[in-house]
Amino acid sequence: MTKLLRAVFDTNVFVSASLSKNANSPTRELKERWKRNEFTLLICDQIAKELIEKLKERGISPEEIVEQTSTLAASAEWIVVPEEKIEALLSDPDDNVVVACAVEGRANYLVTYDPHFDSLQGEYRGVKIVKAIPFLEVLRSN
Repeated sequence: MTKLLRAVFDTNVFVSASLSKNANSPTRELKERWKRNEFTLLICDQIAKELIEKLKERGISPEEIVEQTSTLAASAEWIVVPEEKIEALLSDPDDNVVVACAVEGRANYLVTYDPHFDSLQGEYRGVKIVKAIPFLEVLRSN
């Protein structure tokens, strides 16, 4: 059996999946594939806190926020990201946390729509930085 890929989602991927009305949206498909254990989703406290803030800002119902965070709590792999491991690579401190989570968790992929990550040119310390569709293509080909 092949080892499951390990991925970190930036909060914008979760928010996109929550807001999408399209059943075939790439981010919704990623969430479904994660729920079917096609890859290991990595998360840390800092990303979870930011996610809750962003979902609230976008008007996602408290019930849906609880459901999403409960699913993450139960099924994602939690990574402890010590403050001293968070490098100031990118202009947004929240983005640096996402990178640190990926590195600490030995992720294969970091999935984001944030253009701030472009400065890393698609990879950092062996972690491939991609948007949702390229990651989906990898999962579909496995």
